[in-house]
Amino acid sequence: MKGVTGARRCGEWVAVMSTCSLMLVVAATGPAGAAGCEFEPQGEGRVIEIIDARTFRLADGREIRLAGIEPVVTEKARRTSALSAILAGRDVTLRGEDDTPDRYGRQPAFVFLASSGTLVQGQLLAQGEALFSGAVTNKDCASVLTAAEAEARQAKRGTWADPAAIKNAESPGDILAGIGRFTVVEGRVLSVRQAGATTYLNFGRNWTRGFAVTISRRMVPAFEAAVTGVKSLENQRIRVRGFVEARTGPRIELLRVGQVELLGGN
Repeated sequence: MKGVTGARRCGEWVAVMSTCSLMLVVAATGPAGAAGCEFEPQGEGRVIEIIDARTFRLADGREIRLAGIEPVVTEKARRTSALSAILAGRDVTLRGEDDTPDRYGRQPAFVFLASSGTLVQGQLLAQGEALFSGAVTNKDCASVLTAAEAEARQAKRGTWADPAAIKNAESPGDILAGIGRFTVVEGRVLSVRQAGATTYLNFGRNWTRGFAVTISRRMVPAFEAAVTGVKSLENQRIRVRGFVEARTGPRIELLRVGQVELLGGN
C-alpha cells in the first residue's frame, strides 16, 4: 500500500520529512495506515469505561492498554477526555504481537475502531495527545506512529503547542525537573564514551552534570546494526525519548533503537 511503502522509505533513523509525514499521518489515522500495525488478532469488544489516558475496559471485563504510546504529562481530565472522545461506547478490534497481560492485568494491544478501521494510537498521536514510545520494533508500524506524531508536532497540536514540550539537551536543569517522566530531548552529541559495560552519549562538556544517554553493553549490537557504529553519533544532532533518571545529571537509558532519531544539521 502507498502509506506502508512511504513508511519504509522514511526509516526509523532518519528525520521524517514534511511530505512523508503528511502522507503517513493520513495512513496512521485511517484504514490504509492501519495495515502498518495489523498484527495477530487479539479479539474484539465494546468499550464501557475509560480508566486513564491509554487504558480502557471492555464489556467482557478485560482492561486494555494502548501499545506503542506514552501519555503526555498534562491535566488528567483532559488526557482521559481525549481518549474518551475517540473510544467511549465504541466497538473495537484488537491486534498485537503479544497479548500477555502486564503485572497489573492489562492487555497491551493496537486498537482499531470497528466501524472505520481507524488506528486509535495514530489518532491520539496526530492530535498531540500522546507520544510515540519508541518501543515498537516493527518498522512499518513504527513509521506510521512516528509520522502521526511528527504531523502533530509540525502543526503544534496538543502538547506540541507548548514550546517546552521538547527539552533542550543543553539545559539539564529543565530535564531534571521531569524525573520519572517520559520526555523528549533534542541536542548535539558532543562525545561518545565507554565506561565499563555502559556507553555514554554526552551532550554536555561536564560529563557528570550534563545530560547523557546511556546504552548498556547488551543493547550495543542493535545500535551497531542500525547505524555505522555508535561512535558515528558523535557530533550528530539527535532527538531522544525515554524516562528521565537522575544520577549526578539527567540520564535517559536507551532500550530500543526507536528511541533515537537523527535530525541532521551538522
